[in-house]
Amino acid sequence: MESRARLLGHPIHQMLIVFPLGLLATAVAFDVIGLVRDGIWNTMAFYMIAAGVLTGLVAAVFGLIDYLAIPRGTRARYIGTLHGVGNVVVVALFAASWLLRRPAPSDPPAEALIFSFLGVLIATATGWLGGELVDRLAVGVDDGAHLNSPSSLSGRPAGEGRTIGGFAGPERRHGGAAYAGAERRMI
Repeated sequence: MESRARLLGHPIHQMLIVFPLGLLATAVAFDVIGLVRDGIWNTMAFYMIAAGVLTGLVAAVFGLIDYLAIPRGTRARYIGTLHGVGNVVVVALFAASWLLRRPAPSDPPAEALIFSFLGVLIATATGWLGGELVDRLAVGVDDGAHLNSPSSLSGRPAGEGRTIGGFAGPERRHGGAAYAGAERRMI
């Protein structure tokens, strides 16, 4: 199922999620360092959380656009619901952590740290769910995509040039077995 929100042939949500994931995970790492070092690490975490929450909200808009295109009653819709709701919880936990830090960013209260640590644990699970959507359920993957697809910048369809390892059509080679397209039917 192709993404509804695309830029230069690629799903925007998948391009943007690296920012909140990286910023929020690094903020937690800085908080851990801040437990044994001076407050500059916690201050850096404060600013990283702000950037992570903002970029998370932007990524969520494009994720919602793609989610609404997933057919109801499918496993992909169920996984997408868990992924989306879980990420709303993640952003809310980090936003609460940020608000609790505002009076003294270099010396956050224990509750702020707990919210951040819970947020990163949940983000690990929701990140896995996002991977399940893309890698297992082919959400956001070009229809007809294969190992020899032309560049997304070429303007040609992904299904063009499908001969791979002696197989014609959407077949792919995985571990010695041939599979067809996103359904991965055994050939």
